[in-house]
Order: sequence, then C-alpha cells, then structure tokens
Amino acid sequence: MAAKVPGIRPDVRRGEGIEDFIFGSFANDELKLIYARAQVRGLQHAGHIRPQDPTPGEPVTLVVTAGPDLSLDHLVCYYTADGQQPDGDRGAARVGQVVPFRRCAVEWNTFAWGYVERWECALPPQPEGVLVRYHVGGWNEDAGREVWADAPSVYQQIEQATAAFFARRSISEALASVAPARPTPFAYSADRLAPPDWAREAVVYHVFVDRFHPGSGRKFARPDSLRGFFGGTLVGVTEKLDYVADLGATCIWLSPIFATPTHHGYDATDYYTVDPRWGSNDDLRHLVQEAHARDMRVLLDLVCNHVSVQHPIFQQALADPASPYREWFTFGDEHAHGYRTFFNVATMPRINTAHPAAQDYLIQVARHWLTEYDVDGFRLDHANGPALAFWTEFWTACKAVKPDCWCFGEVVEPPTSLLRYTGRLDGLLDFHLCDLLRRALGRGAGDLFDLERSLARHERFFPPHLSRPSFFDNHDMDRFLYFAGEDQRRLRLAALALMTLPGPPILYYGTEVGLSQAQGRGEGRGLEVARQAMLWGDEQDRDLLAWFRRLVHARRAHPVIWQGERTTLHVDETTWVYALGGGGDRLLVALNADSRARSLTVDVAALGLPDGAELRELLGGGAASVREGEATLSLPALTGGFWGV
Repeated sequence: MAAKVPGIRPDVRRGEGIEDFIFGSFANDELKLIYARAQVRGLQHAGHIRPQDPTPGEPVTLVVTAGPDLSLDHLVCYYTADGQQPDGDRGAARVGQVVPFRRCAVEWNTFAWGYVERWECALPPQPEGVLVRYHVGGWNEDAGREVWADAPSVYQQIEQATAAFFARRSISEALASVAPARPTPFAYSADRLAPPDWAREAVVYHVFVDRFHPGSGRKFARPDSLRGFFGGTLVGVTEKLDYVADLGATCIWLSPIFATPTHHGYDATDYYTVDPRWGSNDDLRHLVQEAHARDMRVLLDLVCNHVSVQHPIFQQALADPASPYREWFTFGDEHAHGYRTFFNVATMPRINTAHPAAQDYLIQVARHWLTEYDVDGFRLDHANGPALAFWTEFWTACKAVKPDCWCFGEVVEPPTSLLRYTGRLDGLLDFHLCDLLRRALGRGAGDLFDLERSLARHERFFPPHLSRPSFFDNHDMDRFLYFAGEDQRRLRLAALALMTLPGPPILYYGTEVGLSQAQGRGEGRGLEVARQAMLWGDEQDRDLLAWFRRLVHARRAHPVIWQGERTTLHVDETTWVYALGGGGDRLLVALNADSRARSLTVDVAALGLPDGAELRELLGGGAASVREGEATLSLPALTGGFWGV
C-alpha cells in the first residue's frame, strides 16, 4: 500500500484544483511581456557570442541590440586577454584594447513598438586557456553619458517585476527603481572544457539533509512548523549510502550543508563550516570517502548569489560604509531594504559577484571543497543571479583544480537564455522538461503527441555537450505524486519517461517510496510542503521501491539511453511508443496515459528484428514478440512498458 502523508484532501487525491508552480518569474502573461520587452529595450548583450563556446584559435563575434529608446552613433568593446580588468570610456581604453562595432541590421519589434538595431564586432582568436574579459559601451555625439550593455540587464528587470508581483506591489514602480548600473562585465574562455564523462551516465539522488535521516538510534524531531529543524544529519546520510546505492543511484546531491540559520541552508553564514545541526566537516569528509568507496559521486549545493543577513561579512558591510566589504553588496535607497536582495527577501542580501574580491572569495570556496574534501562538483543555486562573466571564471577555476568535476546551474528562464551558459558551465537543470512531463503525465489533460513533438524540438535546440540534468519535481515545487492526485500509476509513467530520456535523471528523496505531502504550495503553505521527513521501514511502499530499483538499474544497464537516438514508432494524444539505440542494444518504450487499456500494434521493421524475436519486459511485465515486422503491445490504463531485444 502506498505511503501517505496524513491530511491529504480527497479532492487532491483526484487531482482537482492543484495549481502548479515552476516558472515563478513567468507566472503570468504580464511578467512574460515584461521579459520580452526588456530583451529589446536599452542596450542588451546577455553574453550573446558566436560561436557560443569558442575553442582555441577561433575568432569570436559579439552581438548587441539597441532598442528604439536609444540613439547611438558609436558602439565599442573594451577588452583584455592578459588577466586585467578592461577599462575605458567613449572609445578610449585605459586598460586593454578597443574594437568598434558595426551596425548590421535593423528589425521591427512589436513588443518594443519600434525598430531594434543589431550591432556586431569581431574579437581576435586566442590560444587555449585564455580568458577574455570585456564590456560594451555606446554613445551619441550629442549626449554626454555613455550607455553600457546590460545596465540594467533583462534579469534585473524581471527580478524586480517578479518580486513586486508576488508582493502585490506596483510592477511599474518596481521597474522604475531599476537604476542603470556601472559597466556590466562579460567574459569567455577559449578552451575545450566539457562535462565529465561520468555525468552522462549518472543517476542523481537529491537528498534534503535535514529531512533525510537523523542517524542510528535517533528519531526525527517534530517541530511545530515545516520551517523547523527535523534533525537529519550527514552521519544519517552516510548510514544510508547502501540504500541509495541499492536503488541504483550513482551520485548524491546534498542540499546546502554550510552554517545557516534555516532548515534549507540557502542562506549561509559561513561557507567553510558545516552547520553543527547536520554534523561536522569531518562528517562530510567521511561521507564523501564512503560514497567514493561505493563508486558514487557527491555534489554540494552552492549559493553564490546571496548570503544570510547574519553573515559576518554582510554585517560588517552594513555597519560600516568604509568597510572593505561594502562593495561586496549593493546598497541604496532604491532598494526596499536599503540593499539589494534575493527577490526582496530581507534576510538574503545579494552578493555583488562583479566585485573582484567577492568573486575571488566565492571561487576559493568552491576550490576548497573540491580539493580539501574531494567533492565532485556543485549544483549552483539561482545561477541566473550572478553575471555570466562570474560563471566563466568560476567554472574554469573549478576545472583547473578538478577537471572531472560537474557544475550545473539552476536557471529558470526561457531556452534562449539558457543557451548563453554554454561554455560557462557544464550544464543546467532542465526545468522545461520538468514542465512538459508534469503537464503531459501529471494530470488527465496531457497530450503525448504534444510531449513527443516538444521534446524533439527541445533536444534539437541545445548543443549536445550542454549537460541538462532532468527531473519532474524538487524541493521548490509540489511533489509529482501530490500533483498527480496521489495516483501512483502516473508517477510510474513519468518515471519511466524520465529514465529513458537522455539527460542525467534526478530523483528527489522519497519519490521511490511514495512520499507525498499534505498540502500544496499554492495554498499559501510555502515551499516547505514538499520537504516532509523521509519514510523508513514499514512506512515505505516496498512494491514501489522495488519497481524503481528495476527501472534505475535497467537504465544503467543500457547506455543507448544516453548515447543513442530515440525513434518514435507511434504517437497519439494518449499513447507513445519509441525505440532507443540500434545495433546490438535496442530498447522499446511504451507509455499509455489513457484512462482505459490500449492494445497497440507497432511497426518495428526499422529495428531489423527477425520474425519471432522476443521482447523482454524489463520491469516485470509481460513479454511481446515480433510477427511480420510488427509487435503488439498490451498496456493497461495509465501504465507503460520497457522492453529489451
């Protein structure tokens, strides 16, 4: 019997009236329109270069747009390739060199209701390992002030608009407070860096440390609120490594473990110390060693965008305007709390990652955990907060000390924005795939024809070397099982799709044993609703756990899932059959999202299977066979099948 969290309403079990929440900054059409307009107003670059990930010896073209609100006579790039920060104004370089842009095209844009100019310039090729730093400025002969690209950036505008939207404040007033900033730094590296090979075949298990396991002989605390501490520890995680390994996971992603005043840890007070509630630095070292002994990798969750308001560095900066840390943050009356924050959350002041000393501090933090504790990489929280130039320097510094580390970011933005991280990070969490899976399989209104078409386009859009870890829920959204009205059949369908798509899959702790939640975040209960204590012992759904084990191990046994191609053999609104791989290893996957059983006769001649060939069901279901180039697949309502040849 599936494990349930007490208090789930009957209407929720039927999947009624649940509001999903994934793209907060694009929660309604007004915010989407603000984003679209911001992209074509002012001077915008957003790290747009060609090629997006330059290799040694390749020239690089910078692309900048000027909106109808600007009239520019000149546009230039100030750049360095010798480790210094470029400096200059109105076309004269004080540090580095200057390259002029040329006006290439003029296009009408309805969102801006005016003409948008596209400017381009070429920077010379660089040898391997050279970091190019630059900023872009333009001016009109009749105006005294130089205008800088991305000052303000699209992100700054949508950040303020989103904060105002959720606080029920005036969005127009919030946008008016976004003041032009100093020159925005940009950077790219001429290199051949790439995600590590092990990441391609990884299966990641996401552990929320405070809610996972308290350790032998201890029980979870039961605080009055889900915002309290439940007592999970790093020792508890270490004791359950065999459980995670038996599930088939090859990598553990730990929620933030640094000193913090909160249960979630996304607001550090000390980046070099494990919070005592969760253990010690030695406990982390032991966990990593034990994981490596089981051929498992360990990722830390690192927040470079903001710190806790209690962080000593911020407290010094706040108390003393002359403090050397003052410029590590952004102070001013235009900010609601007197300083720039993470979406207007007063307890989370934003770090000015463009400041060289602040940037170096964060990079040294990352290098410390990679080298001193042998962690294998980072999940980078709110990676669209720091500028692209920061991630270029961060990523290359991490690769320099641990070439096979895996660094992927959390960026909840449109795919066009995600492309800009190519060559700046190993990859990005695939929120768009998450959204597609939840919409198609989490509720009755899904359309598998639309899912198949959207996935095909989504995969073609991104370069193959940009890692896209995939998932269907996490700690910031309603769990999939809750979203699906507690229907385990839908959970299994989504998991089957997730585990047979090419991106490295992520399982959020407890998914495999039926862990759900009592209320939805849309009911005003906050993000914590999806962070219940892990189920252990008799509370676990053993049948579901056994099924997940078979599924994960089946994925690991068949590299064609992440190496080969997917070929659709049949698709309609409620069913989808696709083949994976070729040659000696061929797989067949079928999804039935219909509320009734379906029998599908599928043409498999393209797979080259001989007449009479038997298809083995890898998850414990019935076999199928080939007759005259066709296979007949019998699928009960809301189920799937996974066959090997």
